[in-house]
Amino acid sequence: MPVDEAAPAIETVGLGRRYGRAWALVDVSLSIARGSTVLVAGKNGSGKSTLLRVLGGALSPDLGTVRVEGHDAMADRQGLRENVALLSHYIYAYESLSALENLQVGARLIRKPADRQRLLELLSEVGLAQRADDPVQTFSAGMKKRLAFARLLLQEPKVALLDEPYAQLDPPGLKFVDQLVPRLKAGGATVVVAEHLLERGAELCDRGIVLERGRVAWTGPAERLPSEGGLIVSRTAPRAA
Repeated sequence: MPVDEAAPAIETVGLGRRYGRAWALVDVSLSIARGSTVLVAGKNGSGKSTLLRVLGGALSPDLGTVRVEGHDAMADRQGLRENVALLSHYIYAYESLSALENLQVGARLIRKPADRQRLLELLSEVGLAQRADDPVQTFSAGMKKRLAFARLLLQEPKVALLDEPYAQLDPPGLKFVDQLVPRLKAGGATVVVAEHLLERGAELCDRGIVLERGRVAWTGPAERLPSEGGLIVSRTAPRAA
């Protein structure tokens, strides 16, 4: 079925998600336009990661409805997988396989070309070309994060969900993220960034959302979030030259 291009890229109505008796998301209703960039902020435990994981299909909602790129998050998981990329705290990788082999497996799962040269180009973009044939179990946390970015670029998603993309990265990695979000947007993707570095995140995004105890507590222009969102502004990580 063709997707209605005028419809929001992401739409949630009365979204609720709980862990046991504790509700992580409560009555979250959002409408995010195609091609926009959104900063999701909040204190630890406010529901940021849970929201992104529900939008990406990694978790199922307990209440409400979720549609991403026209695909129902409950009824059309395959549609979500083909259109949405989630960069989460959990770096899902086959530790015994090499970086290149991990990308080859990922390419087959999403029905993308898996030729060695193309995948080597992606690894070069994220600074892993020299370690392409090394097993992932020998990688540092930052290198595994870079591999996750390569997998995201391989997918060419219509919606990219980035959960604390700056975490675990060195200065060149920080610069890579600074360039990645505008690049994804220029390619037509909708980008949602959950980030504690408010000022840095606000520079990348158009719109801001603050969660508090699982509820939407504030929305507005991203540039106003650090001053109006009710949060203590996190120290901005130093920019790479």
